[in-house]
Amino acid sequence: MFYNQMFFQLVKRNSRRNRKENGLFFASLLISIIAFYIILSLAHQDVMLFLAKMESDAVNRLMSLIPAFYGASLVILFFLIYYAGKFQLERRRHEFGVCLMMGMRRSRLFAMLLAEDVRNSILAILIGIPAGVLLCELISLVTAKCVGLGIIGHRFSFSIQAAFWTAAGFLLIKLAAFLILSGRITRQEIASLLTDTPEGTKKQLPAPVYAAALAGGLLSLAGAYTMAIRGFSWRRMPQMGLTVGLGLFGTLLAFFGLRFLIGYFAEHAKKDQRLHVFNFRQIQETVIYRSTSLAVSSLLILSSLACFGSGTAIAYYYGQSETHILDYTFVEEWADDSVAASGSMMDTVKSTLAAYNLDGQFAHLFEMKIGRIQTTGSYGHAFQMDSVQSAIAGMGPSDAKRVLLNNLSYADTPHLIPVSCYNKLLAIAGMPLLELKGQEAAVYMDLGTATQAQIRLMDQVLADRPKVLLNKDAYHLTGAVQTARVTTDRSITLSFALILPDDAFAHYTKDEYSVYINGVLNLPNKSGSLLAAIADTNSLLDQTGLPYESYLQNMGRRLFYVVAASYITIYLAVIFLIIANTFIGVQFLMGQQKTGRRYQTLIRLGATYEILCQSLQKQVLWYFGIPSVIAAISSLFGVRALFRGLLSYDMQDNILQLLFISAAMILLLCVVEYVYMAVVKQISRKYLLTLMTPTREE
Repeated sequence: MFYNQMFFQLVKRNSRRNRKENGLFFASLLISIIAFYIILSLAHQDVMLFLAKMESDAVNRLMSLIPAFYGASLVILFFLIYYAGKFQLERRRHEFGVCLMMGMRRSRLFAMLLAEDVRNSILAILIGIPAGVLLCELISLVTAKCVGLGIIGHRFSFSIQAAFWTAAGFLLIKLAAFLILSGRITRQEIASLLTDTPEGTKKQLPAPVYAAALAGGLLSLAGAYTMAIRGFSWRRMPQMGLTVGLGLFGTLLAFFGLRFLIGYFAEHAKKDQRLHVFNFRQIQETVIYRSTSLAVSSLLILSSLACFGSGTAIAYYYGQSETHILDYTFVEEWADDSVAASGSMMDTVKSTLAAYNLDGQFAHLFEMKIGRIQTTGSYGHAFQMDSVQSAIAGMGPSDAKRVLLNNLSYADTPHLIPVSCYNKLLAIAGMPLLELKGQEAAVYMDLGTATQAQIRLMDQVLADRPKVLLNKDAYHLTGAVQTARVTTDRSITLSFALILPDDAFAHYTKDEYSVYINGVLNLPNKSGSLLAAIADTNSLLDQTGLPYESYLQNMGRRLFYVVAASYITIYLAVIFLIIANTFIGVQFLMGQQKTGRRYQTLIRLGATYEILCQSLQKQVLWYFGIPSVIAAISSLFGVRALFRGLLSYDMQDNILQLLFISAAMILLLCVVEYVYMAVVKQISRKYLLTLMTPTREE
């Protein structure tokens, strides 16, 4: 009984010591558990529950990808746990040897290590899952607020299934890594455990070989990014495979060739700097032994930066890309013809809303008339704008110019909009009203079919008030291109339309036009949830029989892109980042421990603790800096390549703005890199402090 009590006390003490000495690794495990729970509980988030009502197919496809992300993350995390656990056990080799010499059975040693690992794993789960639940609720509230859902209807949610799979997956990979590592350590002989095993040497190649490898790696990376940015890689799967292969090969080759640069710095060291040559020789040896692991870490950091930068930029764009003005559009496709025949469309809508006590739901109801030219039988040449096309053709070459000219070649029968209807829309939006004289017209282009670059080209032409022919009548196009959506119905997309004075509109349409009733909700509480209000109004309008389209129905896809881009990419970024940085940190600490005798020799030669700490800081800076800087530089090209393949054509003109957003996110993650470096420096300083006391070597 006493023996068992002592055993559990020893397990408790060792577990506490392991968490203290390996705080970086334990914190990484906590972050992984939190990330696992958040991504697995995504289906219970307010936004996803809301989206499931509108975009059920897209949401279901996203949910079907979650197990794949989870499984891949577990595989990657297994290798992190394996190498970090190997470092922890290597540090305690002498302790295990002493335990065996004191009479502890190997089975007892195995049980002790298993108990320590289980204790720390359970503690990590007990801390990580509640933290994940709280963070999940916070994210749900913030996301709901940002996308307009509001927080009034929020309900606390806890996913038992997500918690179970988080704990099960984490314990599974921890147990697998432990069985492999502990089995190896407990089978070793006592003499082997009590003796430090220095890392073997590797054959050095001539410096020109490393220089050639570095040059070849950089050329391979340049080729990979060129193909991705130009869009060559996104055409077919073999081309994408070639690009990825060149990128991986180039990274591995470049890190192999870094020995040339580090060797050059070591040979041309300044003699007045303390331990300068020693520092670079340490880094050179590290790169020689672990160039592949550093390359893999750099690729993981690159993946993290690219995911986080591109994901947040795309989510931001979809969240900000459209100005919301209208909440509803009532169409004239009536289910009951007798209702439509009872009067004008506006009267029908108002009377129906009043009959169901819904007339107070809307602050604005107004007509939007859209027609075609009816004054000629030859629609192919009803509208001619040769002067506009000539002016655009004379501009510099660009993709926007080419596409715009092609689109305008089909705009010989444009839609027509009366200026009075469009001005009502502008007035509600708080935008300047249009003023058109008798022979003037304004141009309308929907942002769903025209890019910002095309709009800018058109604005340059309109600044000169070009002359056009509308059914052989001369008109001058004036003002800037108008882009405010005329209805909420996405099926009504006007690629090119003319806004005319009301009398001209009536003349050319011969009073034959479609009428849409646009509505804006009456929201006294501006801080309330717009989307929730639209959802509630939808349920009421469904009872009236009025056919309508709402902003809610047509923005579901865009909202889905925001949520999918933000959640998935940030999750992958966090997983890749903590794995890469923890792996680099563990590798550095393992290397420092294996070269501990060198530091003891420096201490005997008179090196002070402060000098050794300065040397250590430079080594950490180089060791973390090499893969991080390469990844940060590569991420700019990687994000640009992702934009080339993932963004729709209408978003391509905003790449510069998105790149700035991505660069800001990359800088944010670089701050996280600095935090990891500071933690590793602190752990290394503590290790150096243990070496300052001279020990006898028997």
